[in-house]
Amino acid sequence: MTVIVGYILILGSVIGGFVMAGGHVGSLVQPLEVLMIGGAALGAFVVANSGKVIKATTGALPTVFKGSKFTKGLYIELLSLLYDILAKVRKEGLMSIESDVESPEQSPIFSKYPIILSDHHAMEFLTDYLRIMVGGNLNAFEIENLMDVEIETHHHEGETPVQAVNRLADGLPAFGIVAAVMGVVHTMESVGLPPAELGKLIAAALVGTFLGILLAYGFVGPLATLLEHKLTESTKMFQCMKVTLLASLNGYAPQVAVEFGRKVLYSTERPSFKELEEEVKNRKGK
Repeated sequence: MTVIVGYILILGSVIGGFVMAGGHVGSLVQPLEVLMIGGAALGAFVVANSGKVIKATTGALPTVFKGSKFTKGLYIELLSLLYDILAKVRKEGLMSIESDVESPEQSPIFSKYPIILSDHHAMEFLTDYLRIMVGGNLNAFEIENLMDVEIETHHHEGETPVQAVNRLADGLPAFGIVAAVMGVVHTMESVGLPPAELGKLIAAALVGTFLGILLAYGFVGPLATLLEHKLTESTKMFQCMKVTLLASLNGYAPQVAVEFGRKVLYSTERPSFKELEEEVKNRKGK
């Protein structure tokens, strides 16, 4: 929703100022300029990226029009889940969660947390490392290194759409110039026309430069920045799970381990100590 509001503000400011200065909106409507800029940019995007990157980018772009799923409610549920798992481990031993880890959909613990259960990436990360902990073959230092590598890999994968969209934005002004030059060429070959007609051709050519710059810095570039913010938010969730599990491996009680994870979160989404404590108590009573 904020993306659409931002686009409206951009168009309203630019076109509104143009109209207030006495310009005619009709002169900005140049479908052929849009065709040249958009087609060339799309072609360059296809040439520059592999099929995997194109698929990742087309899958990531729709998410910019949705609100962030990484809310305080999500993290309260995540931390409560981690507390329940670690409390069971402390009380009954690591082997007690083996069936929960192998079949989380049928687990009495995981089934209480549908939001986390529906997140494939979070569940895969959590159950994989719980399975490693149950196996008992790696120490905390080795598991931490493995977690860091996986989180780094996740971040690099998420960066590919960001980089692809950023490069597309960087190329748009140049394609705008290409469209403008083509318009100038057409104008030069039409020098026999009356001055009024030549003026329209020159205006159409200049619209190409205008569109290239506006699309780059007003529309496509901000999308890359927003995708980067969303990637950073998703990485924070993995870091929260990492810190909590490692604290447990180092011998801290579930209440303390979960507090380690809570401290990793951004202040805007981080639940307070009392909020988390009350949620854990409420879930215990159910």
